[in-house]
Amino acid sequence: MAEQPFLGRRGFLLGGAAVGAGALLAGCTSNTPANSASNAPVANAGDNAQPGKPVTIGFSAPAADHGWIAAITKNAKAQAQKFSEVKFNATEGTNDVNQQISQVETLINAKVDVLVILPFDGKALTSAGQQAMDAGIPVINLDRVFDTPLAYRTWIGGDNYRMGVNAGSYIAAELKKKNVANPIIGEVAGIDSLPLTQERSKGFSDALGRAGFKVGPRVSAQFTSESGEQQTANLLQSAPKLDALWNHDDDQGIGVNAAIDTAGRKEFIMVGGAGSKNMMNLIKADSSPIKATVLYSPSMASTAVALARLLGQGKGIGDLAEHDIPAEITTYSAVVTKENVDQYLDVGFDS
Repeated sequence: MAEQPFLGRRGFLLGGAAVGAGALLAGCTSNTPANSASNAPVANAGDNAQPGKPVTIGFSAPAADHGWIAAITKNAKAQAQKFSEVKFNATEGTNDVNQQISQVETLINAKVDVLVILPFDGKALTSAGQQAMDAGIPVINLDRVFDTPLAYRTWIGGDNYRMGVNAGSYIAAELKKKNVANPIIGEVAGIDSLPLTQERSKGFSDALGRAGFKVGPRVSAQFTSESGEQQTANLLQSAPKLDALWNHDDDQGIGVNAAIDTAGRKEFIMVGGAGSKNMMNLIKADSSPIKATVLYSPSMASTAVALARLLGQGKGIGDLAEHDIPAEITTYSAVVTKENVDQYLDVGFDS
């Protein structure tokens, strides 16, 4: 995650797994009701993957100065290119709030059909989202949430609390398999002042608590490789023995791994966070402490563009009885391990 707040929310879950573009598109269908002798709601029928009416999608996101953010923009562009009828109008990424507001206003004035916005600051960009909605342009609010639902038609993002829960649950299960009593479990968090970090840490603590375990040495980094290396070195120095370690963010995980290598420590298992390709390759190689990573996948940007296309064409999602796109979609924080890593490599991103 980047250093600004990713305010995760827990809302509508789709399919019990990370919602990638491929999965969504395979299930996108038209709103023509299936023939049925019953008046009960049924899933929509047809094939929305076929080209429909032209749609212009405006896109705005922060600067790609972090692996996760870079993947967000890359995924959005790649998804738009899969649709022959979609025109993708992307602004240059910026971490200047006022500049992003101006860019969104430019897209509104250009009368795009749908807007996909990952705001640098959700609160600060709320008025721009509401301006678009008031102009009749539906907004897909991506991950960093606006202050009011009046500013978006649909929100899609990850689940920070669930990340912590699933990381803690995986670690607890692995330690119980090894019959480890009173384990020492470390945590390399992100920026402690951010709600996302607080949610992740709470989920981690809650899951460990249910297993009768607790968080041991804990440090807070800055979602950067440099801070990850420095803070992990501090943690390892203070804890001559560890049984497990959770690192919140795979981008800062590059530094975390560097500190572990420098210290020559291999006695513990490590779990990452977000789902970078770098970490997935290490998991697959199975020659380092990292044994898993918990997804907070930038594939949500691909899904956001696919949803924007459907909104622009007045279509819904297949396999849902409802005719309309949901108001909220929360992607699932799947745990990627050596056993299933090949299944998730396609959503891995470069740190």
